[in-house]
Amino acid sequence: MAIDHRKLRSRDWFGKNDRWGMAHRAWLRAEGFSSQVFEGKPVIGICNSWSELNNCNAHLRQVADAVKRGVWQAGGFPLEFPTISLGEMLMKPTTMLFRNLMAMDVEECIRAYPLDGVVLLCGCDKTTPAQLMGAASADVPALMVPGGPMLRGMWRGTEVGSGTDIRRFWDEVRAGRMTEEEWCEVESCVSRSAGHCTVMGTASTMASVAEALGMTLTGAALIPAVDARRYAQAEESGRRIVGMVNEDLRPSRIMTAEALENAIRALMAIGGSTNAIVHLVAIAGRLGLDLPLEKFDEISRTTPVIADVKPSGRFLMEDLFNAGGLPAVMKEIAPLLRSEALTATGKTMGENVARAGCFNRQVVRTLDQPLKPEGGLAILRGNLAPHGAVIKQSASSPHLLKHRGRAVVFENNEDLLARVDDPNLKVDESSVLVLKNAGPKGAPGMPEWGHLPIPAKLLKAGVKDMVRLSDARISGTSFGTIVVHVSPEAATGGPLAIVREGDEIELDVHARRLELRVPEAEIKQRLAAWQPPAPHYTRGYGKLFLEHILQAHEGCDFDFLRGKNGSDPLKRFRNPGL
Repeated sequence: MAIDHRKLRSRDWFGKNDRWGMAHRAWLRAEGFSSQVFEGKPVIGICNSWSELNNCNAHLRQVADAVKRGVWQAGGFPLEFPTISLGEMLMKPTTMLFRNLMAMDVEECIRAYPLDGVVLLCGCDKTTPAQLMGAASADVPALMVPGGPMLRGMWRGTEVGSGTDIRRFWDEVRAGRMTEEEWCEVESCVSRSAGHCTVMGTASTMASVAEALGMTLTGAALIPAVDARRYAQAEESGRRIVGMVNEDLRPSRIMTAEALENAIRALMAIGGSTNAIVHLVAIAGRLGLDLPLEKFDEISRTTPVIADVKPSGRFLMEDLFNAGGLPAVMKEIAPLLRSEALTATGKTMGENVARAGCFNRQVVRTLDQPLKPEGGLAILRGNLAPHGAVIKQSASSPHLLKHRGRAVVFENNEDLLARVDDPNLKVDESSVLVLKNAGPKGAPGMPEWGHLPIPAKLLKAGVKDMVRLSDARISGTSFGTIVVHVSPEAATGGPLAIVREGDEIELDVHARRLELRVPEAEIKQRLAAWQPPAPHYTRGYGKLFLEHILQAHEGCDFDFLRGKNGSDPLKRFRNPGL
């Protein structure tokens, strides 16, 4: 079907035979383009989060070149543009502080430039949800191309996964069971190429979520970053976005309530990251859809974990890709899906996965023989988390899923780092480690501080896990019995703020309960005496963040960015000045 050039947004810039049309064309002619590129071709923006400060996205220049090939082949005019790149490993205090800033960057670039469609190039944890949030708000035809996982690490003949195994080895170093030489060897081989973490961390999770939402081509999520098939798929995506422009297939038609349900099913089945909950709630908010935490728990109760990948299982992302990738998972859970949901392919999710195959049943289990009987994540409530908290039950120790223990309290991350390895710390393996003031406002930015280190003296005694809880996040690569996203956070006067050393805390994951076992009158008295901390910022983006950030159960978006936004600069600024 031929494209109706009269309906292209870009024609308002390039299609007019007046002063402004001539000026717009001339500015691109200055880059060496001929007049033929303006002859009714849809303009496709390539939204690139490449950065040398972000190894996960360091190969996206080559991916962009592949997308351009596809766009040209399909009769489009590709123009690449940069956005902020959020690299979790090097950015301090956390990329989560800047996710909304990147989402704003993406949204405003899409809206302000002469783009008829956009291809989103992502990789590291927050780049994927930020681009999806921005695309949802701009609502111009969009297609995502994930960067893919790096090659698996190998150490002394053993496969190692970035993130998850580094944490295990660091505990061995702290316990005195791993030498400095061995630790240095691991450093040299754990990360072997560009691409994101090789386990089911947040990056792999969000790429899978994007595919389950229908915002990528089928099978795009888990192709290794440096695999030739990654570039072939990017080229195919370039061709497909031109078709999506012709069909006017926008994010609002793809990311529907049904698609969100499919994404949550996939999240539970793959044992995905706790962070996906915050991101999906934020994406839903951009679409004007309500997505309460109860929906996640409802789906978790009826969706088993079937992907045997770290940190919930044994294998790495390359193994999952070779076993059939996300399509193999989606085909297996097809009876639970909203198969009628429309996707970027122009077909339904059911049609996309109908012919998918599984090539390794050790990696992708069947529904009747799952890795875990329930989904990877569970939502907790109680007097300690009135608005909810999250635990990755698939990566927790079974014997700790129902537990009572005495609180060992750290007021902030600095306090934690200063005291956790103190040999005089009053702690045993039955204790509950509690970290306060690590949430959206308290940290600020809700960093991945929730994986509280087990005190060194307990590691040396052979303790492998203990209950830990905070208002922080954890990396998707984390493992252990860790409760995060406690809401409301301590810095806003949530009950976590008044937990004291020695208080008894009860965790019951099956009953979905998290309780501070202190008399209600005592809790009220402590809350009444609580004083808010001084703000971390008094100017700039940090000040805006603190004034407008929502809590974890609301997606941690800015309050002024929720809901549909139908404004388009074309409606107001037809003739901008030179």
